[in-house]
Parts: sequence; structure tokens; C-alpha cells
Amino acid sequence: MNNGKMRVSFDLDEVLFVMPETHKTEPPLHFPFNKIYKERLRLGTPELIRKLQEMGYEVWVYTSSFRSEQYIRKLFRHYGVKFDGIVNGTRHLKEVQRDNKQILPQKLPNRYRISLHIDDETVVCTLGRQYGYNVFQLDAQDDDWKEKIIERAGEIRKREFGE
Repeated sequence: MNNGKMRVSFDLDEVLFVMPETHKTEPPLHFPFNKIYKERLRLGTPELIRKLQEMGYEVWVYTSSFRSEQYIRKLFRHYGVKFDGIVNGTRHLKEVQRDNKQILPQKLPNRYRISLHIDDETVVCTLGRQYGYNVFQLDAQDDDWKEKIIERAGEIRKREFGE
């Protein structure tokens, strides 16, 4: 498979990037980086990603946004986070939708051998059953979100990888 590591992916908008008015957030980056990267990270994001990687998971971003891979990598590098893979809107259209006549969902995590995708959109979560991918819905402020994701990832790893 993919070097035996289970892949977990995160959507960006309303999942990792949140509004300080509605969610607890990481401190903003220092000047001048806060002018380049205006997005605010959900509190605990860097900690959770590093923890998942320490536990042997590959951590990806799967977003329908068209932010460049370079922009996403550089932004998260300021928080000490390095992703194992990034799928943005451009890559998805090129590799998943391609020249299919039928319009495919905006995200198909299983095309990238992603075992668990975390998203805020109900439609993405609902389509998981139809298209055969595991999804965890996360949108509102939740102090226990990191523990819930680690637990869900563990359940899937046990089921799919027998660990």
C-alpha cells in the first residue's frame, strides 16, 4: 500500500483555518508573516498534526481551495508543521476529475489512499458512504477535537490495517 502508513487528511477552510470570532485559535504569526498569511489556525492544529505523525500516520491536506501547494507548505512551516502530501483544487481537477464526463465530488480522498478525511462540509461527509471513504465532520468549536480525531483514526487503523 502506501509504505504501510495510514493517511489522514484535513480540509483547510473552517477546519484548520477558522475565524477567531467563532473558534479558539493559535496565536497569529509575527510581523511580517501575519501580513502574508492571514489565515488563523484552529487552536491545537500544529500539536495534533505532529502527534499523528509521531503515531505513524501520514498527514495530508485535501482542500478544494486553489491556494498553491507552496503557499500551504510555507504557511504551516511557520508553525513547525510539514505535511506528507497536499491536494488542492488544481491537483484534484487534474488528477481526479480529469476528462470525466460525470462531475465527481469536490473531494475523493480514497483516490489518494487516504483512510480518514476531516471536513466541515456536510455534503463531503455524506458522500463518504456513497464513494467509500471515511470522514469525520468537524466545524464548530470543540475543545476535544484532537482527541476525537486521534480516536477515530485509531479505530480505522485497527479495522483496515489490523494494528
